[in-house]
Amino acid sequence: MTSEMNMKKIAAEHAAKYVQDGMKIGLGTGSTAYYAILKIGEMVRSGLSIQAVATSDASEKLAMEQGIPLTPVHQIDRLDLTIDGADELDDQLRLIKGGGGALLREKITAYHSERLVIVADEAKAVAQLGAFPLPVEIVPFAYEWTIRSLAQLGCSVQLRRQPDEGLYVTDNGNYIADCRFQEISGPEELSSRLGTIPGVVEHGLFIGMADQAIIGCRDGSVRILHSASMQAKNTFDS
Repeated sequence: MTSEMNMKKIAAEHAAKYVQDGMKIGLGTGSTAYYAILKIGEMVRSGLSIQAVATSDASEKLAMEQGIPLTPVHQIDRLDLTIDGADELDDQLRLIKGGGGALLREKITAYHSERLVIVADEAKAVAQLGAFPLPVEIVPFAYEWTIRSLAQLGCSVQLRRQPDEGLYVTDNGNYIADCRFQEISGPEELSSRLGTIPGVVEHGLFIGMADQAIIGCRDGSVRILHSASMQAKNTFDS
């Protein structure tokens, strides 16, 4: 049986195979994306030439340590590929992201990528989203009002805190409200409703954004899911 750490590593290293010379790459955030950055760094040190954008201060620091060349976003119009993790994903490649607190930068990066490849261990693949609390990034001003509005959607809301009990602050200077729905039967509708609440900067539902998911399994294999559009294009392996 493969450990959770090795499942993540297997998935991440498989995804890194898609990185080709000359590409502009988005580097995700989180425990699985971590292994993708390590592998890409190894490839760069072996001669791979790429430009990269990081989705968090932590990923930027790791990329620099690995010798991956980072390019300011204003110098790149579009990314060829972003490799990122997920906290949950279903068989339609709808995602919950933001457990690491980088959901805003991750969504911006994904939106400006030709391809978004998600890497995860098999525990993250679920029949229905919602067991993992949905992260919502909110502005500090009148956050109490925003939390109250979020709760009216039928969830319990907890403002994320640091281990020292101070409020968690994102790289963008905002707060994270973790919304517990238990199950999300209509992700598209919920996404739309969240977008109408003043004070919500962005939420962790990524719908219609992922092209492919590479899932590391306990038996050491990988399972690959494709979006409907990627199945039509048939540009990735199966």
